[in-house]
Amino acid sequence: MAKGTRTTKKAEDSDKTSFSLEVGSKIREVKLEKKLETKDKSNQIIKAKLVGDKVVSSDKNARDLQGKSRFGEIIEGKISYPLTEALYLLEKGRLTITNKGKKLSFDKFLEIVRESDPNFYTKFCVFRDMRNRGYIVKTALKFGADFRVYDRGIKPGEDHAKWVLFPVHESSILTWHDFAAKNRVAHSTKKKLLIGIVDEEGDVTYYICEWTRP
Repeated sequence: MAKGTRTTKKAEDSDKTSFSLEVGSKIREVKLEKKLETKDKSNQIIKAKLVGDKVVSSDKNARDLQGKSRFGEIIEGKISYPLTEALYLLEKGRLTITNKGKKLSFDKFLEIVRESDPNFYTKFCVFRDMRNRGYIVKTALKFGADFRVYDRGIKPGEDHAKWVLFPVHESSILTWHDFAAKNRVAHSTKKKLLIGIVDEEGDVTYYICEWTRP
């Protein structure tokens, strides 16, 4: 976290994670409830290919899943997945990915992606955690953030995203300049700033931050 940042108490149990951060004189606390686990009754596996920095599929099942759960984007008649979404679906057994004719395992896909993005696994841990909690998470590069997150029950196109989300590993150093820049991104896009801190075990703790006037 940023040097000098003072955090408030954190309470965790099996169903909820609390997070809060004091900014100025205002404390903001938000609870993310875990989504009840339900078994996916669908055995339909989507076939896809790694193409540059995207995973692409023309499988009918990919279009069905996109309409239902908003995984991927429709581009030129095909479903294009950001790498975090592709790895998530691969881990869940919903997607097979080939590269140059060879099927990729979870570890091999991760190895390939980390060659160009060393922080990819940190981003993936946060993406996976939020998706498992029932939130739709999409990329937010055009906003200057890693992800944008929609509130539960809201799909892209129905309303605006609630948060811009920045994944950070616990060993990273975040200066006040970095922290202020992230706040400006959230403020300029009229969204709340959410920071997901990933520990060595891949567990995530969240802090929500807002501008306040003394």
